[in-house]
Amino acid sequence: MIPAQFDYHAPTTVDEAVTLLSQAGDDVKVLAGGQSLIPVLRLRMAAPDVLVDLGRVDELSGVRDDGDAIVIGAMTSHHTVANDPLVAENARLITEAVRTVADPQVRHRGTFGGALVHADPAGDLPATAVALGAEFGISGSDGRRTVAAEDFFVDLFTTAVGEDEILTHVRVPKHAGWGADYQKFTRVAQQWSIVGVAATVRMEGDTIAEARVGLTNMGSTPIRARAVETAVAGSSVDGIDAAAASAAEGTNPPTDLNGDADYRRHLASVLTARALRAAAGS
Repeated sequence: MIPAQFDYHAPTTVDEAVTLLSQAGDDVKVLAGGQSLIPVLRLRMAAPDVLVDLGRVDELSGVRDDGDAIVIGAMTSHHTVANDPLVAENARLITEAVRTVADPQVRHRGTFGGALVHADPAGDLPATAVALGAEFGISGSDGRRTVAAEDFFVDLFTTAVGEDEILTHVRVPKHAGWGADYQKFTRVAQQWSIVGVAATVRMEGDTIAEARVGLTNMGSTPIRARAVETAVAGSSVDGIDAAAASAAEGTNPPTDLNGDADYRRHLASVLTARALRAAAGS
């Protein structure tokens, strides 16, 4: 199907993009990599009057060192993020998670920020951002602001980004030396996660000194598994299974054709144990 008619704009700066959004009113869509938006437009599930394409805004792309953190531009492709040495050294969890996103074609076109703003609860990157304590840089007509990952994801397909705002970058605290793993369960290749677990671990000898765990598709937003983090800290890998048993605590997983809520709770515990063991190098 052919999309409904719309006015197309391709700004070259963030300020220009924000101005276009503020002038366009409510019926406007922002185009990043287009891997989620284009199918929706083709099916006419959305028919905006205005489309603002961020593909020519160079300042939104790339990965850079920012002292105690790394900064990933919102328009940086999944492929670039997955193969960036700065990300691999300081945020290995992102490397592990982004390599599982869809297929190579989508990873070359899709963008890191686009996937996060899309905020699909079954998406692989939101839980990773929450687990790492990332911060989101947002620009709008009222200026620039920063939002913590746990406040960024508001509800199903809803984030803190306003109608006249765009996500410019994601700032990720460095976790150099931490082990990391992303586990996801699907029925077929390239499917959205039925359940996913993002885990990163700092080891001191044979002891898990710290752990951070994020859950995918266990609620309308990504969830930080704090009960698991508390239970596993200070233990050896032998304590992982007992800690992982609390993975579904405080979650509200959906029931659909892929499984009911109880099934997902079971998967969360199993995948959490696997992810923690892999991250701990066991």
